[in-house]
Amino acid sequence: MKRRLIGTLALAVLVACSGTTTRIAYPPVTSDLKLRALVGSALVQTVSLPAYAAAEELAVETAPGVITSTGELLWADLPDRAVTLKIASHLDEILSATVGPEPWPFPGLPDVNIDIRVSDMVARADGQFHLSGQFYVGGDGIDFRNSSTPFDIAIPLASTEPAAVADAQAQALLRLSESIARKLGR
Repeated sequence: MKRRLIGTLALAVLVACSGTTTRIAYPPVTSDLKLRALVGSALVQTVSLPAYAAAEELAVETAPGVITSTGELLWADLPDRAVTLKIASHLDEILSATVGPEPWPFPGLPDVNIDIRVSDMVARADGQFHLSGQFYVGGDGIDFRNSSTPFDIAIPLASTEPAAVADAQAQALLRLSESIARKLGR
């Protein structure tokens, strides 16, 4: 009887503590850019994000150098997975090549690997969404010039509301994808 009472109380506490979780997803954005690829296939490796951007919670800069999240609003997907899939999808739409995320979903090896390392990805207190870092494109077994390219993208925020942050982030990822596509196409 005592175990049953403790179990019932524990369940009641769990139910009382569990609330509704709100999740936010990227709005759909598309590119008008269409390029003929210089390669037949490209792999987008899992994008490396800073810790605050890799967390499920939506993080924003509240004062210069202070990045916070409340934990009340979560991304709809794991950020590194979502960013990787979004960039692979954009590149697949822009380029006349087969593009896939890591792990490589097709037989054989891709012609090039795209390695993206993000150093900054946050809605800043200056009213802009910032995305910066470096991307690397390398050929494996084909004649393709390896390259390393820094990026620094700023998208104005329409507001500080979560939907505006998600929209600005989606626009920044599209702009990064277009920059990568220009390295792989003409």
